[in-house]
Amino acid sequence: MNNPLPAHKLGTFLGVFTPTILTILGVIMYLRIGWLVGHLGLYRIIIVVILANTITLITTMSFSSVATNTRVGGGGAYYIISRSLGLEIGGAIGLPLFLSQVFSVTLYAFGLAESLRFVWPDIPLQTATCIIIIAVGLISMAGARLALKVQIPIMVLIALSLMALALGTLNHGWGKPFPLDYHSGDVSFWMGFAIFFPAVTGVMAGLGLSGDLQNPGRSIPIGALTAVLVGFAIYLTVPILLFVGVTGTELRNNVLIWTKIAPLGAWLILPGLWGAIFSSAVGSMLGAPRTLQAMAKDHLPPRFRGRGQTGDQKELLPGLILSLIIALGAVFLGNLNTVATVVTVFFLTTYGMINIVAALETLSGDTSWRPKLKVPWTVNLAGGIACLGVIFLVNPMAGLIAIAFEIVIWLLLSKRRSTTRWGDARRGIYESLVRWALLRLARRPMSSRNWRPHILVFVSDPVSHLDLVRFGNWFSQERGVVTVCHLMVGDLLHDDIDIVAKHEEIQKLLDDEGLSVFADFNLVDNIVEGITDVSQANGIAGIESNTILVGWPKDRQLYIDFLGVMRRLEKLKKSFIIGRIKPRYLFPREGVERTIHVWWGGLKYNGDLMLLLAYLLKLNPEWNEARITVLSIASNEMAKRATERYLEKLLLKIRIKVESKTFVKDPGKSISEMIHKESAEAEVVIFGLAVPKEGEEAAYVQRLEDLAGDLPVVFFVKNSSIFIGELLQLNGDEEDHTAKCAPVESSHDETGSAHEE
Repeated sequence: MNNPLPAHKLGTFLGVFTPTILTILGVIMYLRIGWLVGHLGLYRIIIVVILANTITLITTMSFSSVATNTRVGGGGAYYIISRSLGLEIGGAIGLPLFLSQVFSVTLYAFGLAESLRFVWPDIPLQTATCIIIIAVGLISMAGARLALKVQIPIMVLIALSLMALALGTLNHGWGKPFPLDYHSGDVSFWMGFAIFFPAVTGVMAGLGLSGDLQNPGRSIPIGALTAVLVGFAIYLTVPILLFVGVTGTELRNNVLIWTKIAPLGAWLILPGLWGAIFSSAVGSMLGAPRTLQAMAKDHLPPRFRGRGQTGDQKELLPGLILSLIIALGAVFLGNLNTVATVVTVFFLTTYGMINIVAALETLSGDTSWRPKLKVPWTVNLAGGIACLGVIFLVNPMAGLIAIAFEIVIWLLLSKRRSTTRWGDARRGIYESLVRWALLRLARRPMSSRNWRPHILVFVSDPVSHLDLVRFGNWFSQERGVVTVCHLMVGDLLHDDIDIVAKHEEIQKLLDDEGLSVFADFNLVDNIVEGITDVSQANGIAGIESNTILVGWPKDRQLYIDFLGVMRRLEKLKKSFIIGRIKPRYLFPREGVERTIHVWWGGLKYNGDLMLLLAYLLKLNPEWNEARITVLSIASNEMAKRATERYLEKLLLKIRIKVESKTFVKDPGKSISEMIHKESAEAEVVIFGLAVPKEGEEAAYVQRLEDLAGDLPVVFFVKNSSIFIGELLQLNGDEEDHTAKCAPVESSHDETGSAHEE
């Protein structure tokens, strides 16, 4: 059985329609619509009304779609944006929304104070505005239900004043010739739009009370759309009546012209005017603290602590007081027209984001997006773009300041780690984009020009192998995808291991280290088979892992097993790298030049990948001052000259700043001794790696250990890419093969060195 709805909750009429229509039919209708008609003329003001109401209508349909798809909690527009695009963007828009609601209170208070001059000409405008704001705050503190009930008789007074206006204009203009259109030239079209637009921002009044509604999913679309359409009809009718019944001069010079032409004059018009303006101010004052409260509950600003639930006055009181203080401060912005422009710019950014949210929700393709009110995403997006465009047409400088303000808030909030309990549209959007890209990527042939390292790093313990992971990240240089896979021997069915928790633990560790890599965790029967199986399965649609990186094993047998894995990976066209890292320095030292040594043999086609990895390593900020040197040992002078000529031609072609050195084999020293002497101060040394013959793995492992010696950071590279010898073809010249790493005679293989290029 469903629980009955709380008795204190509001329905459609009182909770949405009433505050929305009364905020729409407020200060602008009474004090500025005639003035605008007098300056712009009928046709221009009708265009302004249609444009402004079209934007509002699209926005209303957008947030109604969201409201019919999911529950809209407290905070209205902020809630919708934050739950669709995340807390960072929600906060960036929520704070300006809160300020625009507060400034609206000031706007309406200015209008009411201005209208009081009709009966008290000498009233000090700013003092009266402050007194009105305080009165609005006190009524709002009594609670939403009481404040909204007061608005029902106000609605009757507004209806009477509109009927009086209709009768008055018809009587006033009876028998007079129909005027030609006029335009004073003192007010531009977009200035007029900026002054008029706050009239239609009342649509946010009902949405701002979403946390107080019995059924937001039903009340918001019905109440808001009805109010918008009624307001649209009234704002199309009033300018026509004023244009027909009153001259342009009268409209420009008397903002209270209604009182001059309506039956009973001020006695019938002023109560409706004052009631409409005051109720609009109350509606804005009710919405502002609720927006702030919703943000506080998401821990964006400091949370206002208090007892009670969302919408209760004890919870809202601190926000109400803050809203009251800011509204009083906004009085010093100047006058009604200035405040109206500020309110317009802030509201337009909010409207724009709501429309974009609805468009992105549709485009995301999430199965949870099933609104009862369906609006084409093109309409939503057009509304969002229109809002952002109008901002700059209204006031380019104010638009830039508002957007810059929101970007700063977004950047500040983005730096805060926040954990939300809900999903948002961003994941769906990303998945749709990824699917779109993958489908097109699969249709594009891979070439050596497009090759980039997608590195799969295998670790037995992520914490102790962070240096290996860091080098894997450096080798990718944000060009490829790096995945760190923690392999653990175990039984998936019988071992009590939470794989999801393990995965999250690894990812958190990597994120805390600032590494842009993905985490993975796999239980395997044994390490060797696990590396092969995971390597085959890792990746999707053209971005499969193509380079496998493992650390230097302590167990000699495991090293031998790795060489067996390398044979299998060669069949899969996946390159293999073994790294031994005993770093002296991982990060640059002031005044000390970093060096990367690449030992070139020229027999096994590993050179192109070795040089490419050195180049990518150098592109990282930590290594951009490093010097890359290619070194080679020749068996005699003739081989040395041939190697030098080849390397000179190769390095010139590949356009990488690299030095080269070639030595003749010293008969009194081993290859390992010569390498250790030359690379003793190098911070990274890269060697080639060959596939030993079956049965010779143990001897080969010993040669690798001898070659590594005491060098701090050593990588052995086996290039098994499908583009062996072509990875340095960075210009895509398929015909010129001079840059390929073709074999060059050397003494390495003859001397039995493990450095078998």
